[in-house]
Amino acid sequence: MNTLAFSLLTQAVTAGSEATYWFPPQASTTAADIDWIYYFIYWISVFFTVLIIAAGLWFMIKFRSKKNAPPAAAGHNTALEVTWTVVPAILCVFIFYFGLTGYMDTHTPPADSYVVNVTGVKWAWSFTYPDGTVSDTLHVPVNRPVRLVMSSEDVIHSLFIPAFRTKQDVVPGRYTEEWFEANQVGEFDIFCTEYCGTKHSEMLSKVVVHAEGDFTKWLAQAGNIHERMSPVEAGELLVKQRGCLQCHSLDGSPATGPTWKGIWGRNEKLADGSSLTVDENYVRTSILQPQAQVVAGYGPVMPTFQGKLKDRDITAIIEYFKTLK
Repeated sequence: MNTLAFSLLTQAVTAGSEATYWFPPQASTTAADIDWIYYFIYWISVFFTVLIIAAGLWFMIKFRSKKNAPPAAAGHNTALEVTWTVVPAILCVFIFYFGLTGYMDTHTPPADSYVVNVTGVKWAWSFTYPDGTVSDTLHVPVNRPVRLVMSSEDVIHSLFIPAFRTKQDVVPGRYTEEWFEANQVGEFDIFCTEYCGTKHSEMLSKVVVHAEGDFTKWLAQAGNIHERMSPVEAGELLVKQRGCLQCHSLDGSPATGPTWKGIWGRNEKLADGSSLTVDENYVRTSILQPQAQVVAGYGPVMPTFQGKLKDRDITAIIEYFKTLK
């Protein structure tokens, strides 16, 4: 039994970057260390669970009560008591040391990390780069430390990248951070792991890890949407990047906010009893001051995009709205 358990332990903690039953493939520089300590604790737990249950069953059979037999006298074994005290103590110190050093490594980003600002909002992620480029997908270069500085505009979210073994709460009213260094080119899932409302399970995104030269090309292209796209195309991209479709449908179905199907020129009744026609000024006001003209039947839950969208962005969104017949 001892040989089998420690053989499995050795295989687990020395595993490569392939996916396992518990984890996706390792795709960051810290993933292997995290998996190592996890599997060490896991197999130690399995070993002692089997050992204790087996010993308990053996004792039940060997020392079961016999008819008319006198009670057995209590025994004492100093070596056994020292062993079951010292061995767990050593294991706990070992686990604490590697757990602490691993925690410090994953929470201390290198000084030269590439910084990306992350905003969580019900129910989408938004990633802002140093040059002002905004994307709903996280793009990063391979083999370069990336530091995420994160905040929420409404409730607590939690950004989790399983392949990188990194997760951190995103809290309103303050900044939190996490970092990683991707060591594989490819696409990896992002989840929100803090329940944040009815569409929590749909708050998904991707990390796209580029080769260094490809990342530079992507950044230059992504930050230049108005030069490479028509206003309608740019407007459609902007509403997707900003997570607008999490609250507004395009097919007329009910959602957190009014549907955009046939929105242009539509007569809207407002919560204050007045009504108006959807035109350029209404759309602009709704984007920059969303609480000023709330549609009847909906709550004042939309965040402002003041300072986040430029006039050219708003114009592109307006042109996109005109196509939603």
